[in-house]
Amino acid sequence: MKEMVQTDADIIVNALPGSVGLEPTLEALRNGKILALANKESLVMAGRLITRLLKEVPARLIPIDSEHSALHQLLHCVDGAELQTLVLTASGGPFRKRTKEELRAVRPEEAMKHPTWKMGKKITLDSATLTNKGLEVIEARWLFDLDHHRIKVLIHPESIVHGMVELKDGAVLAYCAHPDMRIPISFALNEGVRTELPFGKVNLATLRKLSFSTPDVERFPALKLAYDALDTGDSALIVFNAANEVASAAFMEGRIRFTDIARLVDEALTHHTRVPKIEDEHIIWDIHRWAMHYVMERLRRSID
Repeated sequence: MKEMVQTDADIIVNALPGSVGLEPTLEALRNGKILALANKESLVMAGRLITRLLKEVPARLIPIDSEHSALHQLLHCVDGAELQTLVLTASGGPFRKRTKEELRAVRPEEAMKHPTWKMGKKITLDSATLTNKGLEVIEARWLFDLDHHRIKVLIHPESIVHGMVELKDGAVLAYCAHPDMRIPISFALNEGVRTELPFGKVNLATLRKLSFSTPDVERFPALKLAYDALDTGDSALIVFNAANEVASAAFMEGRIRFTDIARLVDEALTHHTRVPKIEDEHIIWDIHRWAMHYVMERLRRSID
């Protein structure tokens, strides 16, 4: 993976799914590249280390995720002293209207039918469980250097509003765009300069409604687990990500129920050894491997 970013290119795009994206992220930053980052797991696993690197090396990080690109742009319009809260929006996935009992019966092929976005398998499943939004909250915490209690999530099925900034006077600034990843990708590749695009126009006159609601963390506990992990410290963030990777793969293989994904992540978080602050890459991988092994062992025992 390191060899992929050791080039003469000025900008490196990292859109790898999962923990495999961490190594090229670190290598790109250490080589002073402009990193257009769609691999949120990099910041989830090593947010503190990446934050330090960005202060030490002549590198830049531009987020590609539509929500973080939206917030990145909005925050350039706001004085930090005026900021109250950041808001990430989520479509709610394909199961936002399913009951808790119905979620137990969800099949892998159903979880691949996202109502808004066309994405890879991992992020599509993570969106269905709301794990993806938990990962994005963690990513936002590091990207914008903001306490996670000031980062909110709202369900927004239309996926037109990608992010909002709540100000101290009660005003709200919102970034609206057609749900098309080519828009934030263009913004990142042009290093934060907007260019005319032949797609993605939002026609406000034809929008029937823009609806918002609070996520149901009883039916989708992964989002709450992400906030709990942020309360616990850096080791919990690594465990949250690693445990989800293993449990999600097991669900896609038909070995566990949809609702077992968050349950296994919760178990791993409960049993791991807590380390509040981590900047050592080797320790990050040690904890990652522990969490993967823990969930694999739980899966083996359940089968036996």
